[in-house]
Amino acid sequence: MLKPEKTLATQQIYQGRAVNMRVDTVENAGGAETTREVVEHSDCVAVVVIDEQDNVLLARQFRHAVGKFLLEIPAGGIDSGEEPVDTVCRELQEEIGYFPRRIERLGGFYTTPGYGTEYLHCFLATDLLSSRLVAEDTESIELLRVPSEQIPLLIMSGEICDAKSIAALLLFLFIRQGK
Repeated sequence: MLKPEKTLATQQIYQGRAVNMRVDTVENAGGAETTREVVEHSDCVAVVVIDEQDNVLLARQFRHAVGKFLLEIPAGGIDSGEEPVDTVCRELQEEIGYFPRRIERLGGFYTTPGYGTEYLHCFLATDLLSSRLVAEDTESIELLRVPSEQIPLLIMSGEICDAKSIAALLLFLFIRQGK
């Protein structure tokens, strides 16, 4: 029978604006003592946005960590005390200038469970109303409208290459196909 690791001690080694990092001393299933580095990140939302013409709204933005522009679905962190559906509304208004009048949960997943705590809630947003909220770091986002039938080709070609976008878009296409 599988046994969870037991945390013996925790040391916070970094506290930042977006992430914190700790090192946990644990006793593994075999009884040996070892360490686990853990990146603490708040839960987030990732949103597949569909307009009235069945286009997927994607954001192209520069990602410093990888040094290039990526084509992604809108996403963002859930603020303390905020419900995921409220984050969807805020993030879409900030990033792409729309308020969704219809929001459906698609599912969710841990992004990097081997070393991180972030859980990503995936949603579908439709019935869009033009509505912009001003936020920092969003002036360099380019909005693109892509016909939904082109999404698999963009994923296969590597044009869409971040995990959250690939997972949420494929989840959306799978659910749509089943309806």
